[in-house]
Amino acid sequence: MIGTDTISRVIGQDVYDESGDKIGSAAEVYLDDETGEPEWVTVRTGLFGTKESFVPIRNADLTNDGVRVPVSKTQVKDAPKIDTDGHLSPQEEQELYRYYGMGAGTAGIETTVIETTGTGDAGMRNMGGAETRGTVGHDTSGPTTDDAMTRSEERLDVGTRSEEVGRARLRKYVVTENVTESVPVSREEVRVEREPITDANIGNALDGPAISEEEHEVVLHAERPVVEKEAVPVERVRLDKETVTGHEQVSDEIRKEQIEVDGATDTDRRI
Repeated sequence: MIGTDTISRVIGQDVYDESGDKIGSAAEVYLDDETGEPEWVTVRTGLFGTKESFVPIRNADLTNDGVRVPVSKTQVKDAPKIDTDGHLSPQEEQELYRYYGMGAGTAGIETTVIETTGTGDAGMRNMGGAETRGTVGHDTSGPTTDDAMTRSEERLDVGTRSEEVGRARLRKYVVTENVTESVPVSREEVRVEREPITDANIGNALDGPAISEEEHEVVLHAERPVVEKEAVPVERVRLDKETVTGHEQVSDEIRKEQIEVDGATDTDRRI
């Protein structure tokens, strides 16, 4: 259901009948002066949209595609021919009620037309044409407004945000390698020494029996390599962060409104 808060979204929308067939485009919305609710919408039809017909909007729906009204395209085509000059008399409204088979509404009370500008501001005029707001001029495609038109444009608002892009971690693991070192080792070897009998050693030579069997031994020693391992700390490793600043180019499309001035001079001007 369409209320006063959604009127600005109706103007210029495509209008479809109860079967989904396109009728035309919405031009103006008329409010009931008694209830203040939308009652009628004028729909431009024909090849070039030169014909306007009154269509009931009381039970219409506003969808993403446009406005769906509870009547048929044929009904709109054959609707009573009433001028859309901003004045809808009680007699004309009753004629429309009878044609569309609707309740009589607020008989005898004129209906107010709502026109909407491209900027979304709404203005009211009663049927006699006297403006209810102290305004100057009115848009031919919308409402009576003040003495200026607002021009808007989009601007880029560029900033930065911090987000996670990756992680770094330290991981310790064990590897094995062969280490070869040279170690000096010593050993004892037997060396036989012979000395002749002299006056100096004759006494030792005659200590034992003259003829006998005897043994004499010497213990030999040798060094063997011995390997022992121990774990010792060699360095400390840690992770740290530093901030590096660079520049990136960003681009996007922005829209802006242009206002053309015509009629004031021989040449149209664009602002």
